[in-house]
Amino acid sequence: MMTRVACLAVMLLCASSMAGAQEIQLHPKVQRLEVEHAGPFVNISDDGVLCAVDTKALISHDDGRTWEAHDMFGERPLKVRPEQALRRLRDGSIVLIFLNENDRHWKWNKETNSTDGEVWLHTWSARSTDNGKTWTDIHKLEHGYNGAMRDVIETEKGTLVTPVQRYLTEHARHATIAYFSTDKGKSWQASHLLDSGGRGHHDGSIESTLVQLKDGRIWILLRTSLDYFWEAFSSDEGRTWQDFGPTKIDASSSPGILERLESGRLVLLWNRLYPEGDSTVARRGGQHSEAEASWFREELSMSFSDDDGKSWTDPVVIARSPKGGRVSYPYVLERRPGELWITTMQGGLRCKLNESDFVKGSR
Repeated sequence: MMTRVACLAVMLLCASSMAGAQEIQLHPKVQRLEVEHAGPFVNISDDGVLCAVDTKALISHDDGRTWEAHDMFGERPLKVRPEQALRRLRDGSIVLIFLNENDRHWKWNKETNSTDGEVWLHTWSARSTDNGKTWTDIHKLEHGYNGAMRDVIETEKGTLVTPVQRYLTEHARHATIAYFSTDKGKSWQASHLLDSGGRGHHDGSIESTLVQLKDGRIWILLRTSLDYFWEAFSSDEGRTWQDFGPTKIDASSSPGILERLESGRLVLLWNRLYPEGDSTVARRGGQHSEAEASWFREELSMSFSDDDGKSWTDPVVIARSPKGGRVSYPYVLERRPGELWITTMQGGLRCKLNESDFVKGSR
């Protein structure tokens, strides 16, 4: 049971989040979702849903109307940032990849366009085998600065793969390194670096999402400042990566989320390069990135693919914020077959929709 203080905190969070969400314009076939938390979420047994906030695992059995809180870390000085990755595995265990907010150091020198010495925001992992009530195997996965965590998957062979952002001090930019685990997240090994170049505190190949394709390969999409997502493929369960380069999916300097649905389709949610119907946008560079990049985040778009990303349905704007606002850093949960919960870390979007309203032939 939650304490009275915890209940009050949840009510305040809910009021704050929903107040911001009321300003967001939704597509006519999209409904508001009365959930205060941004996610990511996973489904658990007894039709429950789970997310991790600060030091607590929160569990709801009434579609997010009420939550029960369970301590995750005991006396450990750990606190989960909103940027995180969460996955329920086929054996029922849950794996969380997170950044420790309680141990963060970042300082950017505008004159040198680089950091002053060492910076850090370490990446950690944790596991639960009882639907989030207790957590074990809590250890540091990556030492160094990781600006954001976005995704973790379990392959058909049972390998876990998660892309971790890494700051490259000597180059003053970020890159991505994938970690893989063959023991359900108890231990991890690193692959090689995916580095698209650049210089700036938001430059490089970062904030990745990934999915396993039907042919067994893993496909990763990475945020860049180069007007398109970049991609790479792994044919060996995340150990090595090939064909690293730009896709044809235009994107602002903002991450997307990619997910395999029960229907077999892929769904992609992201901020496109330009506003809908336009071909220009304000750009920023300098300290942010070597190239002048679009940071357009006022619209969240969605597309589906029936052929593992070779082609996509026309992008549909499902949510639009006021001018200058954001609906970005999306998470998606298939709460029930064909029912998608979509939330954003930035902008307070909380909504749900039915796959069948956007793709013909869906159930």
